[in-house]
Amino acid sequence: MKICAIIPVHNEEYAIGGIVDALVKNNQTVIVIDDGSIDNSGKIAKAKGAIVIRNEHKNGKGNSLRKGFDYAIKEGFDGVITVDGDGQHDVNDFEKFIEFAKEEKDVVVNGNRMTDSTGMPFIRRLTNKFMSILISMACKQSIPDTQCGYRYIGSGVLKQLNLSSSQFEIETEILMKASKKGFKIYSVPIRTIYRNEVSKINPLKDTIRFFIYFLGEIFSK
Repeated sequence: MKICAIIPVHNEEYAIGGIVDALVKNNQTVIVIDDGSIDNSGKIAKAKGAIVIRNEHKNGKGNSLRKGFDYAIKEGFDGVITVDGDGQHDVNDFEKFIEFAKEEKDVVVNGNRMTDSTGMPFIRRLTNKFMSILISMACKQSIPDTQCGYRYIGSGVLKQLNLSSSQFEIETEILMKASKKGFKIYSVPIRTIYRNEVSKINPLKDTIRFFIYFLGEIFSK
């Protein structure tokens, strides 16, 4: 299978080099969407062997992922694996998604941090569980970690999703729209590496944005 990693980054120069380096050394194609970084994220990623697509201004994670998806489809990839650029995702788990995709190409395979959530802040863990229950009910599929950004998406799935989210709610949009189209969503356990980084999710603004999207999707055709 022809699969690429898509990594949206905004000011992640401390972590992106190691992520790209590990994936490239494992013969993976890496596409980094540099979302208006004012540091050296894009330059470091390119030096390590990534294909870098740059947004001149910060457009949000959703817009960056959509740009990456469009590139992957245009270049004929069978599927993509999205990876966060802050170093929280263990690149050693990459093969788990690939092995799963070999069995069934046009599916979504979601990373699941909840099998061992040690280190995850309590409020984030509680919020994630609540959102995962809501989204699982809406999708009519069990998805234990709906907010995880580490996931495989087949190109056949992406081609049928009319994605529009510009920010973090894209994680939810992918799952809900894929479910509406009848695609299966699986989960694989992954390890998360927690450091002292500050989450880029705004607890108030992004929660409101999530519920606006969620309710709108529930009542849309």
